[in-house]
Amino acid sequence: MTTVVPVLLPEHEAATYAGWFACLAEPMRVKLLHAVATSPRGLTVGALTEILGTSQSTCSHHVRKLAEVGFLHLRKEGTATVVTINQACCSGLPHAADAVMGLLAPRPCCPENLPDDVVVRALHDDDWDSVRRIAKWPAGHRWVAEIGGEVVGWAAAVPVSERECYRGVAETSVHVVESHRGRGVGKALMHKQVTEADAAGLWTLQTSIFTDDRASIALHQSAGYRTVGIRERIVQRDGAWQDAVLLERRGPVD
Repeated sequence: MTTVVPVLLPEHEAATYAGWFACLAEPMRVKLLHAVATSPRGLTVGALTEILGTSQSTCSHHVRKLAEVGFLHLRKEGTATVVTINQACCSGLPHAADAVMGLLAPRPCCPENLPDDVVVRALHDDDWDSVRRIAKWPAGHRWVAEIGGEVVGWAAAVPVSERECYRGVAETSVHVVESHRGRGVGKALMHKQVTEADAAGLWTLQTSIFTDDRASIALHQSAGYRTVGIRERIVQRDGAWQDAVLLERRGPVD
């Protein structure tokens, strides 16, 4: 039996996160941080004192502690001190929680135990009729899966934006003809898709999957995708609103 050794957080990250969580161990500071975060223009220490129902010296003490950790910014306007949220903490704090809970730990590259009878190759021009029988709009990084010379599935990745800063972000799709599902076709296509995306320098792959398609969600998770959130009432299917799971996969970033 193989023992899996967990990958520990780097010491500096653990110390940083511990400082954040320790600072928030005081309920008054949590309420104060929430009050400032929900006030886009900031609040004076005097206003915070009234909101929290405490003394100004106590409020100032908690403000100072939160500012020292980096949750708050302070600026002078005349004789008043205006407190604003450090926007970086809006993403930094959830990131810290995800890191501590292992959600950002190294993830698998791609599915294993690929079927021997499935061949995945680049899509050719004469494949279009076969691909269109499976689904409509493949584009981008395009791959087809064959069994015995018959096209039984395809995978594609398309850019999410023409802007240069999004050059490494793509929306992905994987489709398998219904008569060949459960034979590892999707697994083989997924393996090809993510390994080629990594080789091409794509740092984020994202996709949306209907919440009831557990098999597809599990397939993507096996390739290192993680759930970002739920897109409520995103499409209409068979006359009813459907929710979709938004997933993303982060590749190696240089």
